[in-house]
Parts: sequence; structure tokens; C-alpha cells
Amino acid sequence: MSKYHSKPVECDGIKFDSITEYRRYLDLKLMERNGEISGLTVHPRYELQPAFKYNGKTERAITYTPDFEYITPDGWKVVEDVKSTPTKTEAYSIRRRLLIRQYPEVKFMEVEA
Repeated sequence: MSKYHSKPVECDGIKFDSITEYRRYLDLKLMERNGEISGLTVHPRYELQPAFKYNGKTERAITYTPDFEYITPDGWKVVEDVKSTPTKTEAYSIRRRLLIRQYPEVKFMEVEA
């Protein structure tokens, strides 16, 4: 169990944080097989701020790892995150806003759990 009381699931060698995220993966795989989307990626990583030095110490980069990324038939790169009310934290909200500001070519979608 996670801190949000979700049950982790593994499929195709990929670890999902919840059953809802796993089910969305199965839906997206089917959509990819049917040609409705392409380039499905699970847990892509986006750098929101690069690492830097401060007072001689290296501060780590700030990254955001959404659940899915894929391309629509009309060429949009979609980034998707499966969220429930408890997982909509302030940290998530900040990272989401940084992502859509830093990567304007991305269409962000939040899927309700």
C-alpha cells in the first residue's frame, strides 16, 4: 500500500502506482494498437529546472514524471497524469504548472481516478 492507500500493480515489466493507472495504461495500449494514438511512453521524465551550484554545493535538477505520454493523430504530444483527490498535492500542482509553462508544445491532460 502507498501513502494514498492505492495498490501498486506491475504489468509488462512496468510498475504502476495504482490499479487506476494500470487500467489507463491498458486503455492507452489498446488505443495505440487501434491507431488512435502512437508513441506511447510510460513515466517519461521532464526537466523543469536544471541542476545548479549554490555556495559550492550542487542543487539537484527539478523533474516531473507524469504517468503517460503519446502522440495524437493530429500531431499533439499529450502528457497525461492519473490523479485522485488525495494525490493532487501542492507539489504536484507546482510541477504541473512548471511543465505547461516550460513545454508549451505539450497538451496536458489530467485523468480522474
